[in-house]
Amino acid sequence: MANTEKTPRQPMPEQDPKVRSRNFDEVPLGFDEKTAVLEAGRCLQCKKPSCVEGCPVEIDIPGFISRIKEGDFGGALSVLGEKTALPAVCGRVCPQEDQCELKCILGKKDKPVAIGSLERFAADWNLARQTRPLPKLPPKTGRKVAVVGSGPSGVTVAGDLILKGHQVTIFEAFHAAGGVLVYGIPEFRLPKKIVQAEMDHLAKLGVEFRLNTVIGQTLTVDELLTEEGFDAVYIGVGAGLPRFLNVGGENLIGIYSANEYLTRSNLMKAYRFPEYDTPVVKGRNVAVFGAGNVAMDSARTALRMGAEKVRIVYRRSRDEMPARAEEIHHGEEEGIEFYLLTMPVEFTGDENGRVRGMVCLQCQLGEPDESGRCRPESIENSEFTLEADLVVIAVGSGANPVLTRTTPDLGLNKWGYIKTDPKTGKTSKKGVWAGGDIVTGAATVILAMGAGRQAANSIHDYLTWGW
Repeated sequence: MANTEKTPRQPMPEQDPKVRSRNFDEVPLGFDEKTAVLEAGRCLQCKKPSCVEGCPVEIDIPGFISRIKEGDFGGALSVLGEKTALPAVCGRVCPQEDQCELKCILGKKDKPVAIGSLERFAADWNLARQTRPLPKLPPKTGRKVAVVGSGPSGVTVAGDLILKGHQVTIFEAFHAAGGVLVYGIPEFRLPKKIVQAEMDHLAKLGVEFRLNTVIGQTLTVDELLTEEGFDAVYIGVGAGLPRFLNVGGENLIGIYSANEYLTRSNLMKAYRFPEYDTPVVKGRNVAVFGAGNVAMDSARTALRMGAEKVRIVYRRSRDEMPARAEEIHHGEEEGIEFYLLTMPVEFTGDENGRVRGMVCLQCQLGEPDESGRCRPESIENSEFTLEADLVVIAVGSGANPVLTRTTPDLGLNKWGYIKTDPKTGKTSKKGVWAGGDIVTGAATVILAMGAGRQAANSIHDYLTWGW
């Protein structure tokens, strides 16, 4: 039996930074069986596990960890599957350090149990052996549910409702299912085969996927409820409208929104050139504006696409950077430079209209703004220039109006996000629910899944008892 007081937290093995910075293979390599069992032995198996309270989908964390400790890796995945449709995804990209691991009792005096790494291990072990069990499905209810968007919240709704006997169809605008998991998160953080395996599992359960279908253009929400015969609709389309800096020269060639840059690189597989000849500016001297996970993904992608120099340019200090500490650490190891307290005021180009650099100002932090972070203020006479032949703007995204503008009776807030009941996901339109980034703005995978879980429960109640 492992001594929980003396067994240190097991580190995740990783590719060497000098090697991985030039390939798209996954950076963390995962636990082997021996390491997973050793780490699982650190869990105190608390009678009132606070880690579960920190999980938006309320996974039985001590339950799946105890199975790993016993060597029952298939059983561990079965426990995970009771609450999550995406265990291999969540084990990789969820911010466990701010959620379940933050609540771990061991973390008060030592390092918390590596919950995310153990979740990934259970999912990967079974995926490698094709041993993921299919749960017994209940009798069909005859009710039909349309899920718009195949990102984290949408697939959670689909996975939950198919297990309650309802017929579920996912409508996806792109040619591949997965939403932000495939177009936004790079291969080195979340391999496409992992996402596809999760989508395949849903298909085996009976979920139907209708790809290349833009709700709001191909079909409207009203047509789903009437002509298509769906009893309920869940909207989980994310927040995919790019935001820009609104400074001079932003329309120069070689300046991308992070949304477009990552979609071209990931979903359209520019990273696999020449097998896929997706047009994208490669860039030798790259600047990425922003400091969240999307900015880090963009910067690390540019490095792997052959850039000689990549810089994160951010108008606040290191303490305000919203990216996960792990992603910042990985970027630093790979040679990404950080220009902090730096604000762009103009982009400059050549005679062919291609970006060649930018004029910036140095900043200092003032009083907190509405976000609670200190507001950056430019310093007089601090102007300087930076060279760049590729610029990626990663300063957030907004609500795409494609669906909402064709659904006039859907209540929106002043930013264009869908208004919902926070406990159920119900919208102002009967038979329609929404959740994830289209409600909250850009957030995490697991929070979107939590919203999907709440909505699925509410949809089931509606299909059983009425509005």
